[in-house]
Amino acid sequence: MTHTYQITGMTCANCEAKVKSAFLSLPDIESAEVSKSTGTATITMIKHIALSELQKAIAERGNYKITAEHRSEATEQAKSWLETYKPILLIFAYITSITLLVQFNNHHFMPMQWMQHFMAGFFLTFSFFKLLNLSGFAESYAMYDVIAKRIPAWGYVYAFTELALGIAYLINFNPLITNAVTFLVMSISIIGVLQSVLNKKKIQCACLGAVFNLPMSTVTIIEDALMIAMSGAMILLML
Repeated sequence: MTHTYQITGMTCANCEAKVKSAFLSLPDIESAEVSKSTGTATITMIKHIALSELQKAIAERGNYKITAEHRSEATEQAKSWLETYKPILLIFAYITSITLLVQFNNHHFMPMQWMQHFMAGFFLTFSFFKLLNLSGFAESYAMYDVIAKRIPAWGYVYAFTELALGIAYLINFNPLITNAVTFLVMSISIIGVLQSVLNKKKIQCACLGAVFNLPMSTVTIIEDALMIAMSGAMILLML
């Protein structure tokens, strides 16, 4: 994500260099372009950094002050969050919309069928992104998954497991077994996610493979928890 800020206090080229160096010293900043003439700094960051942290970094180098360009800090954070998670939010919106449209063919809303279609769309879509760069996904997954940490090959198996589950939901293959496998696999998967988020580890979420650089967060927990809840609900409805 890239943001532009106003910088005051710069009087020479040396000031530009000091401010730029201060920004680049922060771990989540990929690049920074600073201009004394326009009094701006354009910063590309891996994850959003609060304005207070940026101010602290440049204040150590001189009497410089940073302000958001025509936006409040709250607006900046909200925009940053939406930019970061836009891919996964769009995917969920597409899957939800399409599966709800299918229900128009029924005389009434059928929750079991809707959840089955949603799960099919979820697993087929997410496995697709993982298979685009299978080795990249397996490498990222091994950083936090409790099984993949010990058995790296599980990352490769997991991607195909999601594909198989997507097909199983699509063709309505033995719903009880399909949901039981989903419940078990996702319950194990969420353990590593919870550990990473609670320990505040700054690692990449592998939910969309290595295609998108999504940070591990509560969004990942919600994603896994939703699959667990849906599969569990369908098992209960079948009993």
